[in-house]
This record gives sequence, C-alpha cells and structure tokens, in this order.
Amino acid sequence: MSFPSLLNLSPVHSHVRSYWSLKQKLNPLDQRSTQASPAGASNPEATDENRRPPELSMARVLSLFRPQPFMVHAGRRRNMLCKMSMDSRARKVFAAAVEAVQPDTVVRQSIERKEDSVVIGGQKFTLKHNLHLVGFGKAVLGMAAEAERILGDHLVKGVISVPHGIQQTLQQHGKNHLLLKENSRIRVMEGAKHNLPDIDAQNAAEGIKQFASELTENDLLLVLISGGGSALLPAPIPPISLQEKQDVTRKLAGAGATIQELNTVRRALSVLKGGGLAHFAHPAQVVSLILSDVIGDPLDMIASGPTVWSEVWPEEVWSILEQYKLLSCLPASVKEVLGRPTQRWRENKGESNTSGRVLNTVIGSNSVALKQAGRRARELGFRPIVLAAGVCGDVRAVSRLYGLLARFACSPEEPPPEIAGELLRLGPEVGVESWDLCRTMQVLGEGRTEGWGSTCLLAGGEPTVELTGKGRGGRNQELALRVALELGGLGLPPNGPVFLSGGTDGQDGPTEAAGAVTDGGLPEESQAQGLDIDSVLTNNDSYTFFTRLSAGRRLLVPGLTCTNVMDVHMLLIPPIHVKIT
Repeated sequence: MSFPSLLNLSPVHSHVRSYWSLKQKLNPLDQRSTQASPAGASNPEATDENRRPPELSMARVLSLFRPQPFMVHAGRRRNMLCKMSMDSRARKVFAAAVEAVQPDTVVRQSIERKEDSVVIGGQKFTLKHNLHLVGFGKAVLGMAAEAERILGDHLVKGVISVPHGIQQTLQQHGKNHLLLKENSRIRVMEGAKHNLPDIDAQNAAEGIKQFASELTENDLLLVLISGGGSALLPAPIPPISLQEKQDVTRKLAGAGATIQELNTVRRALSVLKGGGLAHFAHPAQVVSLILSDVIGDPLDMIASGPTVWSEVWPEEVWSILEQYKLLSCLPASVKEVLGRPTQRWRENKGESNTSGRVLNTVIGSNSVALKQAGRRARELGFRPIVLAAGVCGDVRAVSRLYGLLARFACSPEEPPPEIAGELLRLGPEVGVESWDLCRTMQVLGEGRTEGWGSTCLLAGGEPTVELTGKGRGGRNQELALRVALELGGLGLPPNGPVFLSGGTDGQDGPTEAAGAVTDGGLPEESQAQGLDIDSVLTNNDSYTFFTRLSAGRRLLVPGLTCTNVMDVHMLLIPPIHVKIT
C-alpha cells in the first residue's frame, strides 16, 4: 500500500498524516540538533519534568502537542551495565514494579500521621480512640498490618475477610511483616477457597455488615479493599441464597455479558455492593484505601464498589437478564427481590446517598507500578516510555501491537508509514488510545535519530486468551510466546529487542510462573529442542512449553508477591544504528 493511499484511510489517516508530515518537515532540524550535541553527552539525573530539548530540535516542536523529554545517549553508563544481560535487567524492572505496590508500602505512603490526627487523600481526620477497621481482598492482611502499626493506638476494633490459608502461606514464605501481631485488635476471617464465594466468606461479610451498623457519627471507619474483595464479601439480599446468586452471575458470564452488565446485576442482588457497606456505616465517616486490580481504576467496579454509591434500577437489571434470555430460569427469590419497589436496604439509617461522608482513595494501581518500573529502568541505563496502563483484548492482537512497535523502533531507516497505519488501526482494539500511540512513535523516532541509546517501553493491563485447548498456561506466558514470533528477524540480544510479560500477583493462570521473558531467537531455539510452537498455542500449553525450553530459564517466577495490579508488559529496545543517506 502506498503512503498516499494509507493517508486516505479513515479514521486513522489524520493521525498518520500529522505524524509523518511533521517528521518529514523536521528532518533538517533533527540533523542540526544532533550535530549540536557533543558525542557521548549524558544527563542521567534528568527527569521527564525538568529536561528541556535543545532549541530547534524535533522534540521542541512536537512539544506543541505534548512535551517530550530529551536525553542524549547515556554513554557513561554503558560500561557499567554491559555486563548485565537485557534479560536480567528486564527482571529487575519487573521486580521494582511489584515492590512499588506491596500492600504495606502503599498503605504507609497514603497515611500521614500527625499526633492525634491523620491525613489521607488530602483530608484531615481527628483521632480520639474512635478508629474502626474493616477490609476484604487478597492483599488486605498486609494492608491491615501496616495500618495498625501506624494508627493502632487509636484503633478500637477491626474485622477483615481474607483468602483461605493466607496467614499460613505468608508464614511459610517468611512474610511476617504482612501478618498481624499476636495482640492485634483486628479479627481475621478466612474464606473464599479457590477464589470462589463460600459460606465462610458470607459469614465474614455478615460480620462486617453488623460491625459497620453499630458505628456512630463520632466514629471513623477505615475500609481496606484489594483485588478479590468481591468474592470475600458475598452478601445476597434475602431470600436469595449464595448459590442462587452465583448461578445467575455464572450464567450471565457464560452468555457473554460484559463486566459492566455483570456488576449491575451483582449490585442489584447484593446487600453490601454498590455502596451498601457505606450505607450501613452511616453516619460514621468512611475512608477507603483501595489497591486497584481493574483497568482504569473505576471505583464502582473494584470489589463491586461497596463504598461507592450506585443507583440500582430494576428496569435495567430486567433488561440485561432479558437480553441474555435468562428470565425463564431465574430463581423465585431473585424475581422477588427485583420486583420490590423499594431500595435494597431495608433498614432506614437516614439518607441513602452517604457520599458526603465517604472518601475513596486509590493508593495502588498498575500506573503506580509502571511509574516505579520506569525509574528502575532509567537506573539500569534505559530511557523509559510508558505506552498505556489499560492494554486489553485478545493476546493475538496485543502481540501484534508489540511486534509492530518493535519493528518501528528497531528500524535503521525511517519506518514505512504502513507500520504507523496498522498500529493506529489496532490500538483501539487493544485498549490503547491513538494519541498514546502517536506520542510513543514520536518519542521512539526521536530516540533513534537523536541517539538516546537503549529504550524501555512499558505498558500494563489485562489481555485475554481464547481457550482452544486444555494445556497449562496463562495470558502472560502466551503473550510472551506470541511476541517472540513477532520479533523474528530483528536480531538477538543484546543487539535485538527483549520482551517480558508478567502478572504482578506472581501467578499466571494455574501455574507457579508469573510470565516469561522472550526474544526473536525463541523460534529457532524451540525448533532445535524439538518443540512445536503452533501446537503449543493451539493447546494453550505455554507453561509446559517454557518449562521444557532450555530448562525453564525463560520463565518469570517471582514467587509470592502479596499484591495484584494486573500485568506488566515490557519491551527493551537496544541502541539503533541509524543509516545515514
């Protein structure tokens, strides 16, 4: 396809036209800027906020759209870092991302204690032995331990719902700093075995509801929420049983309902979701600290938003159930609850919308992890670029996106515009905005022409895998395998790109690995060892593949991470030698 015909494609043609026309016009400026910079100059201490490009550089002009930092080739670091492989550096960057969102770390950074008061989210709250604590989620035990360390002298009592066996697991892994002290005022209730709501989790939810209901206007309720909180706080509206509620949501999911539709139905059938917990805690002041495992950090979707007011319209719920042809198989109890004219909560505790007495603060997320990963990457000699924190969609499309970005960045000549066109068409399919792609291509182009050296492209999110087989694996391992196929022909490390995909929870699917690290040499390596990649992908058997390949050296196995902010994707790009024509 010719460049003029590509520019006529809609809706991406305007983005491509803007990008390439700017590049063509600014080539002389790029050359002048490059000549003006002394060879080997570096500024390793510069940051994105305080670096300024030289006058007349391409980055200077492009700052009219969005300011881009400038860093010339960091030659002084090369000798120090050349002994460390790109694989090793990728693993260190991933470790930094996970460390940034540890449950105790995010709580400690979000709570500022000032004698008999505490500042959270910019708001100051008085402490007078009036603090109460509840929590639910996979990372909540560590969050609660740190909160009690900081605020324990004013803590009256607490109740948390955590995964079955978590205390024993933390002890076995030497994570004692994430455990409560023996004299703790916080009661721990374990449940949701196999990450599914059960009677133990339901009992914990009932205990938390009762606990919140007894609070007064002089009390401060600290609510700790993390991924897995929904399964650990099941409270179906009577007479709906836990099994009946699970059956309805399972059938909806199986019929293809979106996560938004599932949450709408869950809230309608739940006592505590959709602001229910905040309602029962009223008139107490509620402060929620949230460790997000959802793309975009929507407060009403993390653990189904127990402290976020959400209006429930029965008509909307009926419409969803009708759309997926589930009306005929609904239990009588569900029909009874949806047929009630009044709100979900029977008790009258004043105003139903308690948002004025609730503060919800996201203290840890994928964006936080990527930010710290970028800092570590810079320390290791890379120039970090964050693409997006909401990558989603099928791993086949996501792997294609990273493959195209690698080819764009590694091209020794001006990349053909067809690559930019395909990237911009693919972006919306995988949750990446066109602007973010344009910005990333601009920065990658500058890095190639202005001699920035190695680059670390970072992204996060939660892609999906279409199951066609019965093998062992997960989305991160399959993504890493598919990206390796895309990187063919781009060279081997340290002269070719390296890709890492890892789950921050340390467990990718039903395996002990979090993900894998790959490069363009993987296909030849696997062929030499008699492993068939096509059959592996068909059977979704990526874990077995990586375990057998080179004694498992490509697997990413961080062990118990105690957190979860979805996945981290990383594309390490070596210095590119530009052909001068």
